[in-house]
Amino acid sequence: MDPLALVLVLVSAVLHATWNILLKTAGDPLRVATAAMALSAAVLVPAAALAWLAQGLPPVRPEAVALGVVSGLVEVAYFVFLAAAYRRGDLSLVAPVARGTAPLILVVVGLVVLGERLSQGAALGVAILLAGLLTVQRPWRFLRGGTANRGAVAFALLTGVTIACYTTVDRVGVQLAPPWLYGAILWLVAAAGLLVVGLARSRVAGGRYAVTGPLDVPRSAASGLLTLVTYLLVLFALSRAPVAVVGPLRESAVLLTSAYGVLVLHEAVTRREMSLRLAGSMLVVLGAVVLAVTG
Repeated sequence: MDPLALVLVLVSAVLHATWNILLKTAGDPLRVATAAMALSAAVLVPAAALAWLAQGLPPVRPEAVALGVVSGLVEVAYFVFLAAAYRRGDLSLVAPVARGTAPLILVVVGLVVLGERLSQGAALGVAILLAGLLTVQRPWRFLRGGTANRGAVAFALLTGVTIACYTTVDRVGVQLAPPWLYGAILWLVAAAGLLVVGLARSRVAGGRYAVTGPLDVPRSAASGLLTLVTYLLVLFALSRAPVAVVGPLRESAVLLTSAYGVLVLHEAVTRREMSLRLAGSMLVVLGAVVLAVTG
């Protein structure tokens, strides 16, 4: 793997974990995410427009614009599902399920849609990933009538689907346009889409999703900056390395978020639960790394 791409992905993983912690600990995750995307779009879009103007308005391929729009819309769904998962469940549960699901989906797409085949090492990585997800999620508890975090798991799985989708789209998009310009397109669409969702939510009078209380501007600004830098780093990494490598390596953020949830937020009520969540998260990261190296 390109050393620079590796550094970009690992740095983005640390930043990703940080803004996820900020989002989870916010009173209204989706509202903070919307403000964060809007604030960061107000920085990125004008800067990208000025850079484009300074370069003499070079033509932008319509395919790149179309993919940026698609990715931006998928990002809207990503934040809606992620916020819903965080409202319903623990950080140390949602993060590994969401981030671990995405590489598995990418593998399935490769096998079923693209007709690819897994090497022995990649198959091992998939097996480790599955073991990690099952250790964290333990779906058999739901079969015995347990309902705790069930909604969170469902939304975390949907979040994983959106991650796989936008990662695949972005890998193609950054080959058709500079990452900063492509990122500005998708960021504008995502911010606008989230604002529309926010306006719709604010009209739900008396509902549990009605907007109440002042917006946490410092948290939103910090989240927006971290999200923007994280995504741009990933886009530049995707322009230098295949999605099959970049996507799984991003999941190293799972260890940080899970450890924070367990050790700082005290989400695990027993030592056994704490051990299972941390062990499952480590397996998710290990499986992702094996898949990236051998896939």
